[in-house]
Amino acid sequence: MIAGKENKKVVILGGGTGLSIILRGLKKETDNITAVVTVADDGGGSGVLREDLGMLPPGDIRNCIISLADTPPIIESLMQHRFRAGYLKGQSFGNLFIAAMNEIYGDFEHALKELGNIFKIKGQVLPMTLEDTNLVAELESGDSIFGENTIPEYVKKTGDRIKKINLVPNFCEPLSETIKSIEEADIILIGPGSLYTSIIPNLLVDDIPELISKSKAKVFYICNLMTQSGETDDYNVRDHLEAIFRHSNQLRIDYIVVNDEIVDEEIQNLYGAQNSRQILLDEEQEAYLKNKNIKIIKDNFLDIEKNYVRHNAEKIAERIINYKASGLFKRN
Repeated sequence: MIAGKENKKVVILGGGTGLSIILRGLKKETDNITAVVTVADDGGGSGVLREDLGMLPPGDIRNCIISLADTPPIIESLMQHRFRAGYLKGQSFGNLFIAAMNEIYGDFEHALKELGNIFKIKGQVLPMTLEDTNLVAELESGDSIFGENTIPEYVKKTGDRIKKINLVPNFCEPLSETIKSIEEADIILIGPGSLYTSIIPNLLVDDIPELISKSKAKVFYICNLMTQSGETDDYNVRDHLEAIFRHSNQLRIDYIVVNDEIVDEEIQNLYGAQNSRQILLDEEQEAYLKNKNIKIIKDNFLDIEKNYVRHNAEKIAERIINYKASGLFKRN
């Protein structure tokens, strides 16, 4: 247990870079963390291992394990190292490590538990399901696009928009550890991350929205800082929430975490060149949130490094974990 902390039980659902960044802040506030990670990735090194070995894609899981690890910096460098030449070019050592553990134990779930012990992680990292699942997007034009890696590229190319995301197969069971963690959680976090390919897939797993809504936990949605080309072009905060509720209308969200600091013009221009823009609240959206009984936590949550806009994980984690003690947030 972290000295001086309540060690609240936290569950966070998501995937991609956003999830791994927030985990680095959370582990400084509690060591009772369950990260539930999307496993529908079919591109890059993860996709190659998935196809060749018939395993779940390890990339996002690798990043989460590293974020929660209590190991020397060289271990992180080793796990993130990508081979520069030869047959393994582009593949990360960490992905191969997870693949090897999966073969040794013959069970992905068991392999992850052992990896958690090896890296002394603060909590546990779980796949959203053990099913071999993929994503299919229904677009506004009526077209359907298969594959997590293909969807945003097709949308960018055609200018079409995502209407709905589904899992294939459409019935995927959560892990028993995930169910137990949600039922016992004090705090549940959703996001940040790619809305349609990292966040919503977790909410399509059987019974997850209902379990979250019935939980005694307070539920926080951490809104993205920037729109994502091919997924959330021109979306605002309300659009993100409406997409989530459209896929899981039984879901309860108590708080939304939103950045209110404006990114400087130079960085806005860099992102604009990639068809990405900043997501900010306005009065109309605040009225929408009030009508939904969603309380707003807004502040300067930016952390900009080398022109890359990301969340200030430590500040967000401290605000969320200590929401009751701070007096800023009160239970209904």
